[in-house]
Amino acid sequence: MLRWTIALLALANLLYFGWTQGLLGDPQQNQREPERLQAQVQPQVLRLMNGPDAAASAPARGPAVVAPPAASAAEPSPLPIPAPPAPAGPATRCWVASGFNPAQAQTLRTAMESTGLPASAWRLDEVRLGGRWIIYMGPFSGEQLTRKKVELRELKVDFREVNIAAGPGLALGTFSTEEAAEQGLRDLGRKGVRTARVEPERGETTSFVLRLPSVTDAQRAEVAALGPALAGKALQACE
Repeated sequence: MLRWTIALLALANLLYFGWTQGLLGDPQQNQREPERLQAQVQPQVLRLMNGPDAAASAPARGPAVVAPPAASAAEPSPLPIPAPPAPAGPATRCWVASGFNPAQAQTLRTAMESTGLPASAWRLDEVRLGGRWIIYMGPFSGEQLTRKKVELRELKVDFREVNIAAGPGLALGTFSTEEAAEQGLRDLGRKGVRTARVEPERGETTSFVLRLPSVTDAQRAEVAALGPALAGKALQACE
């Protein structure tokens, strides 16, 4: 019996020895293969991070830098405070007076320069008017004028009363050139008008217009107070 026990123990030792050597399919057999150890790259530099020398081998690090919190995208930026509006000045308007002849315009210019208005507040504009011609019948006395009106109405010819240098009479047409007036006279001849002729109603003239482009009511009143310098012309609002 003792011999069988010794034989079983010897067999058990042999089996254990074979298992530890990987002869019986030890699952750790692949980790003990020498070719695996040879495939490792510089195994001597490996360090265990939780080992006793982990703190000594860890590189020194500086203090952590905390970034400032980013502004929230939902937080609105402060709105600029608008500047208070500038106080409004007095209201201004444009005024005009026309029909000044050269002599009247010179008197008005002198009077305007004596006021407190700046030079940019007023101006005198020159306006040239071309000559004007009419188809004229006359001169007529009162009775003759009445009879001639009746004749022209029968011929269906338009007319207006005029008083030119040739005397009182009737104008059967008004034209800006003498040539146009002569053509108009020929046209009336075909309607039966026989005693008419072309006469100048007005020669070329020059007049002046006073313009106040943008003045206050107080400035307008100052100009209106010039009296005789305005030659009876009234200031009217610009169109």
